[in-house]
Amino acid sequence: MNTRTNRLWPRRLPPGQAAMASLACAGYAAAAAAADNQSALAPAGIQAARIAHLWNLTLWVCTVTFALVLLALIVALWRSTRNARGARDARPLPATPSVQDDSGPTRAVRIATIVSVLALIGLVTVDIYTDRALSKLPVADAVRIQVVGHQWWWEMRYQDDQGNTEFVTANEMHVPVGRPVIIDLKSPDVIHTFWVPNLHGKKDMIPGRDATLELRADQPGAYRGQCAEFCGSEHALMAFFLTADTPADYEAWRQRRRQPAAPVQDQALQRGQRLFVEHACASCHTVAGTQAAGTVGPDLTHLADRPMLAAGTVANTRDQLLKWISNPYAIKPGTAMPATPLSRQDAESLVSYLESLR
Repeated sequence: MNTRTNRLWPRRLPPGQAAMASLACAGYAAAAAAADNQSALAPAGIQAARIAHLWNLTLWVCTVTFALVLLALIVALWRSTRNARGARDARPLPATPSVQDDSGPTRAVRIATIVSVLALIGLVTVDIYTDRALSKLPVADAVRIQVVGHQWWWEMRYQDDQGNTEFVTANEMHVPVGRPVIIDLKSPDVIHTFWVPNLHGKKDMIPGRDATLELRADQPGAYRGQCAEFCGSEHALMAFFLTADTPADYEAWRQRRRQPAAPVQDQALQRGQRLFVEHACASCHTVAGTQAAGTVGPDLTHLADRPMLAAGTVANTRDQLLKWISNPYAIKPGTAMPATPLSRQDAESLVSYLESLR
């Protein structure tokens, strides 16, 4: 990765690229907001459910407190107005010493203070209980995944019981329903934050410091995750999808992912494979079962099975793949992937080869 990607602050983009990036971010954010696959209020796991319960309790306590404060303000204003009108209408009396009885307001303030303190103590207690409950997830027979956050994509390394890497995916995670998952989080560049709102809270990924997140999906489905910490110019385009499969479907997916890329027999695909190696794609990307063993960019062994490209930026279609290879900056300004100058025929051959990686 070149030095440009180490910058935390976005560089100045040409007007056309900036407009395109803004439209892409707005469209993708709108689509995500309209879907239930990225919502902390639609929990699909026991830990997300506990966080949602804490949120609902806090919301109700704060709502009731705000309503009571507003009611007290309205009553005070009404009484002040009534007393002012009574003072104007009353006849003047000789000045005599008077003692005002303020026992009522004082008592009300004391009661309100006690109730507020008790409410805060209650919220703190529930918060501590929720935090402890989140850390007590049983992790027997857990799936272990090492997640590495890069600028700006995700690397998922599935590990066996001995901690050895079985296979690697990019921006794609599958987990079995009802089975705990232990996720080891790492970052080689800047601070990222791993977040799948439907399944758990946020977890920071600090360079040089390992972190662990434990979660369990209790409902099958596809849930969108993202980086929740500003990590550079393309922070908004750093997403991934977590799919919760039935145990049988997960095991079938796992066995497919453990297999290397199928040998290329078709001559047209062989030409695309040669282009992949000759144009230095193989120096950045890995395709298991071939000479391509690069580690700078995402593993492309089963690229064609992924629903999205460029960390959830665009759909994985032939047209978008052509655009991504020829001019990745038009899709994701600031990306470390360089443009690959190819003739139309060579680009078609290369894309055909990549589409065969299933």
